Amino acid sequence: MTEPASEHGERVAKAIARAGLCSRREAERWIASGRVAVNGAVLDTPAVAVGTDDVVTVDGRPLPALEPARLWRYHKPVGLVTTHRDPEGRPTVFERLPPEMGRVISVGRLDMASEGLLLLTNDGVLARRLELPATGWTRRYRARVFGIFDDRLAAGLAKGVTIDGERFGPVQVRIDRLQAANSWLTVSLKEGRNREVRRLLEHIGLTVNRLIRVAYGPFQLGVLPPGKVAAVPPKVFREQLGEKPSRSRKS
Repeated sequence: MTEPASEHGERVAKAIARAGLCSRREAERWIASGRVAVNGAVLDTPAVAVGTDDVVTVDGRPLPALEPARLWRYHKPVGLVTTHRDPEGRPTVFERLPPEMGRVISVGRLDMASEGLLLLTNDGVLARRLELPATGWTRRYRARVFGIFDDRLAAGLAKGVTIDGERFGPVQVRIDRLQAANSWLTVSLKEGRNREVRRLLEHIGLTVNRLIRVAYGPFQLGVLPPGKVAAVPPKVFREQLGEKPSRSRKS
């Protein structure tokens, strides 16, 4: 393998992720399978830095031109999976988006049975940054559950629990409305693991029959209708991130 011309810059997998083509981890798999080249040399390791003068190609196609990073709010309906391609042929979030958005990726996921706020961006590195617990952003959900929930159970979740050997951090749960069989709860957490809310509530004997994400950090679902998407204004974007947005490559 020929070394790329640039000795400085960002890792090639990060450059591919920033282009919005995939996650950094997926880019590393593409490199391992021989799909990525720099200046015509096929890579066999992701430990390569690329600069602005280097030409990165995936499957023989160069990364697209740069455009500013963007962020959108999307109200995901029930029945869609948060993936670009589903091996089972189920409908996906990305098939339902307006084509003029170009290629975007999600900040985290919502499972098929869940609904509510899903953040979308054209910048893979930004998506990863916003997903990390270190960002400190709270994910807030409204959950309709079957079963009895009380202050004792809430106190237990607030201390964190261990499920099948996996440790979950503190979760705040507020009772919004109690009914005979079903109750509405507001659940707030910062980790955002796979099916985390469902797993936590099932662990304490509750059955979740509706789950709506209403906020992700400072961004709110609000009155955005199901299936609709709304761009986050650049000014708001910068204020909430505390810095000027990074740049992405146009897809």
